[in-house]
Amino acid sequence: MLVIDGVVGVGKSTLMKILSEKYSLIPFREPVVNNPILEKFYHDRSRYSFPLQIFFLNKRLDQLNEAAQSKGAVLDRSIYGDLIFAKMLCDNNELSKEEYSIYQELFDNMAEHMPKPKLLIYLDISVDNAIKRIEKRGRDYELITEKDYWKELNKNYTEFFRSYDYSPILKINVNDLDFENNMEHRDYILSVIDDALKNLEEQSA
Repeated sequence: MLVIDGVVGVGKSTLMKILSEKYSLIPFREPVVNNPILEKFYHDRSRYSFPLQIFFLNKRLDQLNEAAQSKGAVLDRSIYGDLIFAKMLCDNNELSKEEYSIYQELFDNMAEHMPKPKLLIYLDISVDNAIKRIEKRGRDYELITEKDYWKELNKNYTEFFRSYDYSPILKINVNDLDFENNMEHRDYILSVIDDALKNLEEQSA
């Protein structure tokens, strides 16, 4: 089971598709399309922060359990990354301290029983490059979000994954990589992932 994480717009869904085809893995997409709360959240974060976090936590655990029972899977965004959003929402007073405490306690209880990924692939990118990709994608509820929010998100992602230890992690800077359209860039990122997986296999042998 491989998991891809990184800020909004970094290319998680694109890499998931590439890896699912290369390794014949079942892709598990982020629960965004059929999410009844997400768009409301972007218009009123204080009102919808807690139900959104609970929604994601529940759906991602379902995905993890289903992925763990398959012969091979790749997931778009990790359940661990949700901790970043919960912390940010609390720091910005959009999630109350009581709600944040409940969320953390629930997450910790669930984490004891979560299947862990073989490798988490963290895609690192600058704020400006992430925003360019968000603008190109053109989702309305992302376009109305202020730049300061994306800056804060990037900062919190960097801090969180600097000390991440739930599973093996591979960090790849993708500022200068267009692995969707440039085959040379795609071959490079795949070779880096291949090497990481081989090293893990050798360590467990």
